[in-house]
Amino acid sequence: MGCKKMILLALLLATLITKEVLATQHNVGGSQGWDPSSDFDSWSSGQTFKVGDQLVFKYTSMHSVVELSDESAYKKCDISTPLNSLSTGKDVVKLDKPGTRYFTCGTLGHCDQGMKVKITVGNGNGSSSTASSPSSSSSSPSSSSSSTSPPSTTSSASQYFASLMLIVTLSFATIFSLF
Repeated sequence: MGCKKMILLALLLATLITKEVLATQHNVGGSQGWDPSSDFDSWSSGQTFKVGDQLVFKYTSMHSVVELSDESAYKKCDISTPLNSLSTGKDVVKLDKPGTRYFTCGTLGHCDQGMKVKITVGNGNGSSSTASSPSSSSSSPSSSSSSTSPPSTTSSASQYFASLMLIVTLSFATIFSLF
């Protein structure tokens, strides 16, 4: 009985590790980061967000990250009642459930200039949605390097490692269950 509990614990641990390793870290704005020069429309159109993924906001002290409660606040750039405010310069936001989340810069005028992004998170089973960052009434500055930057994803090496770990764990579990 003790051996079976160990096997179940090992399988649970392997599953949790695999899920975490396979999560994607999305550098918001691509190589430009969370900056008014980033083209968030182009960046977000090339991304797919799943439960477990993380958004990484990298920026200077001139900026911040404000999570807004709904689309109305997002469209109006109303930061008066934020869900969350971040200001470390390298903030990580975990996407922990399906749905839509709204982010903008808290610096006066930056949201109106297009420094905002709408993230739609899929349920993580391969049918996840992409994000959109609708253009605001004033045009946001665009940079050719940000519009051509590839989506940020976990490396294939880490995905290979996670798959290998899962196979090894399942193999050990099978061998131990025979005894």
